[in-house]
Order: sequence, then structure tokens, then C-alpha cells
Amino acid sequence: MAAIVVVTTVGDEEQGNLIARELVMRRHAACVNMVSGVKSFYRWQGKICRDGEFLLVIKTLKTEYEAVTATILELHDYDVPEILAFNIAHGEPSFLAWIADSLDKDAEFADVDAEYPGLEQI
Repeated sequence: MAAIVVVTTVGDEEQGNLIARELVMRRHAACVNMVSGVKSFYRWQGKICRDGEFLLVIKTLKTEYEAVTATILELHDYDVPEILAFNIAHGEPSFLAWIADSLDKDAEFADVDAEYPGLEQI
């Protein structure tokens, strides 16, 4: 199975948490890293803009790309959210296997937030 990395940016931490959690809960992504402190410069509606954003780095499989995109579009508040996918040319084999195993829709899982109240505030 071919692994990919999908990136998107969000305007605030709350939206990043929502999208990241839903991608993992729905088993569309094995892991989502949220990077704060991103400064984005871009052209929008005829103006040059500069905003602080959060970058989501989503580890998944090519077979989940459409579902990842649909989830981002469903939950994102930008008119045109950034959604870019990159093939993983090389990776540590056991990590790549973990990605695939994490997306197994039939495997049991526990909701960590339910087991550890307050964790969602991290």
C-alpha cells in the first residue's frame, strides 16, 4: 500500500484539533501533526494577505485521499482550503506498516480522550 502525506492549513487551533481528530477517528489518517507558528503570505481577492496559521501534516494511504479531502472540505471554514498530497518515496518499513494498520476499519480501538479526560486540551 502506498503511503502519502497530505497537508492543509487552518486559521486556528480549535479547527485544527477538530479536523485532526475526525481524520484519525474516521480512520482516514494514521496520524496528524499540527504545527503552530506558521505565517502565510498569499494573494486573496486582489489583495496581498499575511496571516498566522496552523499546518496539519496528515499521514495516510493513497486509497484514503478522497476521504481525507472530503473530511477537510466538510469541516474547514476556508472558502478554498489548501489540500496538497505528496507521495512518500521512502520510509522506515515498520512506520509505513503502522500507517496501514492504523487505517484498518475493522480493528478495535479505544478513544484516548474518553480514557484520559482533559487530554483534548493539549
